[in-house]
Amino acid sequence: MTDTRFYGGHFLLALPGMEDMRFDHSVVALCVHDENGALGIAVGEEIEGVSFRDLLASFDIDGSGVPDVPVLRGGPVEPRRGFVLHSLDWGGQDMMQVGNRWGLSGSLDILKAIAEGRGPSRYLIALGYAGWGAGQLEQEMTGESWFLAEGDADLLFEAPARRRWAAAFAAAGVDASHLVSGAGSA
Repeated sequence: MTDTRFYGGHFLLALPGMEDMRFDHSVVALCVHDENGALGIAVGEEIEGVSFRDLLASFDIDGSGVPDVPVLRGGPVEPRRGFVLHSLDWGGQDMMQVGNRWGLSGSLDILKAIAEGRGPSRYLIALGYAGWGAGQLEQEMTGESWFLAEGDADLLFEAPARRRWAAAFAAAGVDASHLVSGAGSA
């Protein structure tokens, strides 16, 4: 029997050799990783022209009292499905706690709670997710696609989306400006 590690609560950082251009410079907050596969929310790219207030209005929720934060492109799977990554000071219907780092919710009650001022103190809104079947992520991690880093709630919620990739590498002790595509040979 092999000793398998699961990485929920970590960041997956796309390496410059990433073949799938949908994940170029991606930071994926890994929320679920077990023997059945993995699910994460990409947190490094804002969706142009879509705001949180727009999203709330589409559900007939009054968002006039909330900051109009950008909505993130959470991944290529189910791009119309919404997710909220949030601090652990809120727990509601179907909330999944990701270690002691953050929560993941996908139901309307969190949107209503945020709009009414009783939601989590920190949150990110995303449409879509990144998903991997059983063993798929482990296989990708052996190649030149992903760098695994410790998840950091402060970096997740405080760093601007466009800076998260470099900031997450920096937190892991890596200067992202020195990364190059492809492995060398000797």
